[in-house]
Amino acid sequence: MTDQKNLILTIVISIAILFGFHFFYERPRQMAAQAEFQRQQALQAEQLPSSTVPGSTPGVGAIGGPAAPRPRADVLAEAGRVTIATPSLHGSINLRGGRIDDLTLAKYKVTPDKDSAEVVLLSPVGAVDPYFAEFGWVPAHAGTALDLPKADTVWTASADRLTPDAPLVLTWDNGAGLVFERTITVDADYMFTVTQRVRNETGADVALSPYGFVQRRGTPKTEGMFVLHEGPLAIVNGTLKEYKYKDLKEDGATVNLSSTGGWIGITDKYWLVGLIPDQSQTTDMRVLHQGGAGDVYQVDYKAPAISVAAGGTAETTHRLFAGAKIVSLLDSYNEKLGIDSLDYAVDWGWFYFLTIPFFHALDFLGGLVGNFGVAILIFTVFLRLAFFPIANKQYEAFAKMKKLQPKMEELKKKHGDNREQLSMAMMKLYKEEKANPLAGCLPILLQIPVFFALYKVLYVTIEMRHAPFFGWITDLSAIDPTTMFNLFGLIPWDPPSFLHVGVWPLLMGITMWLQQKLNPSNPDPVQQKVFMLLPFIFTYMMASFPAGLVIYWTWSNLLSIAQQWFIMRRMGVKAT
Repeated sequence: MTDQKNLILTIVISIAILFGFHFFYERPRQMAAQAEFQRQQALQAEQLPSSTVPGSTPGVGAIGGPAAPRPRADVLAEAGRVTIATPSLHGSINLRGGRIDDLTLAKYKVTPDKDSAEVVLLSPVGAVDPYFAEFGWVPAHAGTALDLPKADTVWTASADRLTPDAPLVLTWDNGAGLVFERTITVDADYMFTVTQRVRNETGADVALSPYGFVQRRGTPKTEGMFVLHEGPLAIVNGTLKEYKYKDLKEDGATVNLSSTGGWIGITDKYWLVGLIPDQSQTTDMRVLHQGGAGDVYQVDYKAPAISVAAGGTAETTHRLFAGAKIVSLLDSYNEKLGIDSLDYAVDWGWFYFLTIPFFHALDFLGGLVGNFGVAILIFTVFLRLAFFPIANKQYEAFAKMKKLQPKMEELKKKHGDNREQLSMAMMKLYKEEKANPLAGCLPILLQIPVFFALYKVLYVTIEMRHAPFFGWITDLSAIDPTTMFNLFGLIPWDPPSFLHVGVWPLLMGITMWLQQKLNPSNPDPVQQKVFMLLPFIFTYMMASFPAGLVIYWTWSNLLSIAQQWFIMRRMGVKAT
């Protein structure tokens, strides 16, 4: 019995360490990230470096930013712009530089409140936290003197509005025989298609390489969780590469990549801005960081050179994804456009072989019943049915061990502190009664990856963002907003985060305590006290987890209690 309890105690403590990691490491790191975010906001008031065109040396030809960040609306109002209007996106294209630097997400709000502002994805230079995409050309051969479109080039637009039904054509003549044309289309979701053309009227052949880059100025505030990647990432020859902001700042090196197909971008928890070159070509890619007055992060690509004959025209087509990481949408782009692994933008984690099917099951059930919280309850029932045979063996083992407790207490009194004799006597008792103290451990081990896979689904998928349950739970991906330390809102006081313990975590703790009462008690008084504390420890720890996960655990505990109680009653064991 002691061996069994030691094993279970080891497993439980291991899980507790993982959960406690958030409180003793991740939380301080989040506070440090917040301080860094504020520092970056202050640095925005200083000079900012310009874009770094692929193929150039970082920092060369810098064009300083404004003296201080200004309101986003003021910056947008001062430049010539073409409106972007789709069912999913609102924003504009800056005619100076031809940049896509103004996007908000029409279907996503900052908070669950209906009157909340739309999520801002891209912002222009001059505003706080510039974040934008740019396309263009560079000479195929270093040292070639050509007048090519730059960040301050003013383009001529064919229309004042870009919609899914109305493409936009930008043109610019360098006055020296090269005419550049850029056709931009956008679908009803988040995919831009950019076709660049060059007409050569110089009388001599010209070799150019098309490029695209996404640049982000200032280190963004991130979730700061070790289970979630936020920052630059790329698919390189079918392999996912991830780069942390912190590592790029510390290393200060440019990462050079080369890939046939694939893509490169910058991801947030729910949003992605990704460059997608021609999937049939081998493309040079980079991830880089520039320091100085403010941190600048950039991902870019440079495609193979194109030779434009005298009197001829050449063109190239690339894409930009800028929007929400909706799993079904990313999958559809993989299939329709032949994009390599765009769905890898969602951080499925180590247990992806569980996380992905779990997501699709919850997504299906959520669409069927119209409530993701109810979908979690139904899904939990299916999980319990899948584990039913194994759980039966676990609870039968527990019931048998509980039935033997009076005899074990007698052995303990008989042998006192002689642990060796007590252990031998217990082993003999197990053999006579055909009881296995380790039989209940396997289901616990199996449920650990299930728990973490479900945690990933609730934490990283946008489909769960702002998904309501019932009552006060308006966002299953966020923590329970209530707390017992202000009597669940009856006292007009907002407790600090470390005192935040809501209704659902309390219910989870109560069900954990009830389930513990059904299990055989540990003859070791020290371990017995430790196990008595576990419901309180887990209640506090789970208070900072997504409400959907706490609801899952509470409901799973209730189903376990019902199954265990039934088996104990069938075996004639008193459930106390």
